[in-house]
Amino acid sequence: MAFALFAVLAVAVSWLDRENIRISQGTARIVDGDSIELDGQRIRLLGIDAPEYRQNCTRNGRQYPCGKQSRAFLLQLTQNKTVTCRGAKNDQYGRFLASCEAGGADLNRLLVAEGWAVAYGDFEDEEKAARKGRRGMWAGEFERPRQWRDRQSR
Repeated sequence: MAFALFAVLAVAVSWLDRENIRISQGTARIVDGDSIELDGQRIRLLGIDAPEYRQNCTRNGRQYPCGKQSRAFLLQLTQNKTVTCRGAKNDQYGRFLASCEAGGADLNRLLVAEGWAVAYGDFEDEEKAARKGRRGMWAGEFERPRQWRDRQSR
């Protein structure tokens, strides 16, 4: 009896979660490698962390603007395409946390898979493959975006 009650509750919670999912769609304005804006709503790509726009990385002993390159990659993925984002909550800064796609491509997953963002709770396999393939930031050295932000705020 307890198992049956638990199963019914699990189905109910799952149904309620689906009811809370919000969808935003339109032409995206790219803020940085993991943030976009759709119709004035700021959206943070869920499960990833991209370098900040002003962040630099190192490749072959030279610095390069990896934050700008991460943004450029996301811009390339979304250019002239409708972007659709799905999520259920906002972060502590009021940004809508979402998984987004454009032209059938999963933007969150692709940014990690191509090395222009690190996994942040999701996409660990994609990060591992990007690291092994030395794609994007993994072709050189970089400070994880969270650490870079923390250092900038000191």
